[in-house]
Formats: sequence, C-alpha cells, structure tokens
Amino acid sequence: MPRFAAHLSMLFTEVAYPDRFSAAAQAGFKGVELGLPYHLPLEQLGDRISMAELAAVTLTAPPGDWGAGERGLAAVPGRESEFRDGLEIALETADFVECPAVVVMAGVVPEEDWGPALETFMDNLAYAAAAAAERDLRVLIGAVNPVDVPGAFLTRPEDALQVVEEIGNRHLGLLFDLYHAQMECGALTDTLEDAVAHLGHVRIAGVPGRNEPDALGEVNWRYLFDQLDAHGYGGWVGCAYHPRSETRTGLRWARDWGIGA
Repeated sequence: MPRFAAHLSMLFTEVAYPDRFSAAAQAGFKGVELGLPYHLPLEQLGDRISMAELAAVTLTAPPGDWGAGERGLAAVPGRESEFRDGLEIALETADFVECPAVVVMAGVVPEEDWGPALETFMDNLAYAAAAAAERDLRVLIGAVNPVDVPGAFLTRPEDALQVVEEIGNRHLGLLFDLYHAQMECGALTDTLEDAVAHLGHVRIAGVPGRNEPDALGEVNWRYLFDQLDAHGYGGWVGCAYHPRSETRTGLRWARDWGIGA
C-alpha cells in the first residue's frame, strides 16, 4: 500500500506555507515533501513538522535563480562553488528536521555545453554523496521532461539511473518522477523494474496537465501502485501536482488510501 506525502510547494497553496503542514495532516497525509523551505527559520520549520506529527520526506537543494529560469546547478559548469554551498544548506536543514533525502536538480544547460556539463554533474554528485554520507543522509537525482523544462540537462530516467550506478555510492539514489517519465518516454513499468534497486523516492502527477493523478489522465495509477508493492518498494510516494481547484476537493482520487476522506 503506498504511503503518500504532500509536496508543500504544490499542494495546499490556498494557505501560507507555514499553515500547509497542519492542512496536510488534517487531510490524512503522514508525510510531506518540503520543497524549498529555506524562507523559514530552522526552529520554526521543525516545530511545524513536529506539531503536525508529520514525517519530512524530502527537501530540494537550492536550485539557483528560479525566477530567471534556473532549475538546479549540479550540471552547470562554473557554478560548482554555488552548488556546494547550497548543498551544505540543504543537508544542514535536512539533518535538523530529520529529513532523510535531499533532491538535487541537474539544471538547464545549452546543448553545446553538454560535454563539460556531464563532467561537472558527475563530480558534483560524487561530492554530494560523500557529504550526505557524513550525515547519514541520501542525495536523490531525477529526470525532468524538456516540455516543462526546456533545455533540461537530465531528461530520461534511464540516464539518471546510469549516473547513480556509475557513481556507485549508496548515499546517492534515484528520484523516479512518474509524471516526467511519462511525458518524456513512457514505459513506466519497465523503467521501474530496472530502477527498483536504486529507488529512493517516487513522485506522481496526472498526465497530461500535471494535475491530480486520477482517472482523467492517461496513466493507470492503481496498477502502478500495485507494481510498487510487488517490487517491495516501502518508501514514500510524493504527490507533486497542481490541483485543478482547492487541494482538499481534488483529493477524491486518494480516498481509497485514507487521504482526504
């Protein structure tokens, strides 16, 4: 049975970020993805998680200038120092709130720079895995589709898996975002079977539209949840989508699993 976590940068945006923890708990969630929580003091962030009796599941390392279109720095040549400074902030935050995993985004890279970008990416991830090991945490990488993120360096889940396998550090794992994977290449069950040994986290959203993962989209979610169970995946499933209307109303899809009931 899947354990669902609410991505607080995308769900419950009807209320201010500090109030999303209690809103998620009231809707039946037991875990949350923090997104980019750095605008809250550590003590306040920890208090919100604790008071709502939630597990912090993932948070995302600082991605650069989001407003300018940056979507991560791990594969961006010349930004290594900034990437590592942001990683340290993310690891410190994760350690403080007992969040086991930090998501690292590769970034947007011009195609002509992909050679140097790959070298930068591998070096940064090896550094990140070693830094995570010092705190007994895990760094996760995942592919994003180029429709939503034009120029994204890492777009195919099998490429992300290959990077994880080549680095070969157990503190580096795969974030398998089923929305991005379906948008880019499909074959979700095949990719899942290949990736299960390195699977650190799963995310879901309806395709197309990145809305609720319900019957209005093209993915058979119940079948995929059964596949996760069949492969022995015991981790969290992050709900990282844009609700069509009010978040709680849109949770009808999850009632069979005790969410939003």
